[in-house]
Amino acid sequence: MTDIRITGRMVNFSRLTFSNNDLEQIRQQLKSLTDGQGYAGTLVIIDSTVKQELIVLIQLLIEFELQPMAVVDGLLGEDARAIQFPVLPKDQPIQRITASSQANTAPETEVTAPTHGNSTETVGSNQTTPVASPASAATVYHDEILRTGQSLVEDHGNIVLTASMNNGSELIAAGNIFVYGTARGRIIAGASGDTQARIFCQCLEAQLISIAGTFCVYDDIPTQYLQKSVQIYLNNNQELEFELLSI
Repeated sequence: MTDIRITGRMVNFSRLTFSNNDLEQIRQQLKSLTDGQGYAGTLVIIDSTVKQELIVLIQLLIEFELQPMAVVDGLLGEDARAIQFPVLPKDQPIQRITASSQANTAPETEVTAPTHGNSTETVGSNQTTPVASPASAATVYHDEILRTGQSLVEDHGNIVLTASMNNGSELIAAGNIFVYGTARGRIIAGASGDTQARIFCQCLEAQLISIAGTFCVYDDIPTQYLQKSVQIYLNNNQELEFELLSI
């Protein structure tokens, strides 16, 4: 049995982008931004459009009780590697698109938890502490293929995609997500903490699945559910359950 076990956890962080390298001005702006705002302990990613004295900048952020965790590759990348500080790749361009149509309110439906049997499997080592949120109140519909680099977000309800999605695309909803096509890319339901949210896929090939912070990546999805019609939800232990659908 191995002594090393890899698990994952979704965490929130803030991104600080600096366009000035005057440390005194940065200090004053940080004081104004953080004073009494409850930012103590916040994880931060450092980005900059100008060269910085990286070590001094990191120390300054720590002084304000922030926790620098990495820099974005670019002007700070070389200096970060020199001190073995983590470097994140530059952002891939993401285009946030608008849904084809929207219903103002979602239909009232009663969802009964399915009976667990041979067709279900639990995947749940990767999770954050979920926070329950009110039921979703809106549903948006999208009728076109979600292409690489596109993101469809519904902050207050459900998403229904009546086409497929490519790798590198993403769906993010506060409520449920329905994909009536091949589900690739990243699918994030219950993004506001709704532990009752579910994901329904006609053909599951997603790079990442997440419900209310509990997630798994493609390699961790049980193989018997890949390229199948599946629903995914959280069980009472806040673990992801996969169940085959008869369509």
